[in-house]
Amino acid sequence: MRIDVVTIFPEYLDPFRHALLGKAIENGILQVGVHNLRQWTHDVHQAVDSTPCGGGPGMVMKPDVWGPALDDVAAGTGPAAATADLVSATPHKGAVTAGGVEIKRPEAPQGDKPLLVVPTPAGAQFTQEMAARWSQERHVVFACGRYEGIDQRVVEDAENRYRVEEVSIGDYVLIGGEVAVLVMAEAMVRLISGVLGNRASHEEDSFQDGLLEGPSYTRPREWRGLEVPEVLFSGNHAKIEQWRREQSLLRTRQRRPELLDQVELSTSDRQVLGWD
Repeated sequence: MRIDVVTIFPEYLDPFRHALLGKAIENGILQVGVHNLRQWTHDVHQAVDSTPCGGGPGMVMKPDVWGPALDDVAAGTGPAAATADLVSATPHKGAVTAGGVEIKRPEAPQGDKPLLVVPTPAGAQFTQEMAARWSQERHVVFACGRYEGIDQRVVEDAENRYRVEEVSIGDYVLIGGEVAVLVMAEAMVRLISGVLGNRASHEEDSFQDGLLEGPSYTRPREWRGLEVPEVLFSGNHAKIEQWRREQSLLRTRQRRPELLDQVELSTSDRQVLGWD
């Protein structure tokens, strides 16, 4: 997969170089290009924003800067072509590095547009389903807005070269889109085959089956007067799975009860919840 991010704060995306994301870069699973939007400005001050039409507070990011930037990122031309991809911050044991050999961008099928994700509080709610769907993409581009956002014409025009999704990570407002990009990219990339060492790590995650994941424990068996539930040492895998399902149901009912409306529940599930 290739990820490109357009931002006015490239250093904000340094976390891509660390931990599992960095390891995915080393192993050639992931390529990441971070592009400074100011490379597409036209004036000595490198202005990327202007006052909103119709008045009002704040500033709006300019279409005549964003448009050419997204054109070049989609085509791999101009300043976008000159930007070096990120490399891992720390070599990982067992990682298969590129060995100094250039890794070429994956070629998209003819006529297949890259996905453009625009983080915005006005967008559709980001979900695990989105992360899973995006993890199958070959090229994802993130446009990080700031101030009062990006001129809406940029989003409309981008549909000529991209499949566009405007997305929100929650009902709150951030200073800019960079943090949202890191959240969404990490949720997406971890689902790509080969990124996590154990496939079950994401198959049993919260939201994978529509429920929250139950509690987890490790040794020591007793710590500060608190004990690991006895069933986890029973060796009876059927009982352990049943216990985990019950804990998942109960935690979901306590913390996110609205999720239960979207899950197909068995008779035993309903009994655990006290609904039968």
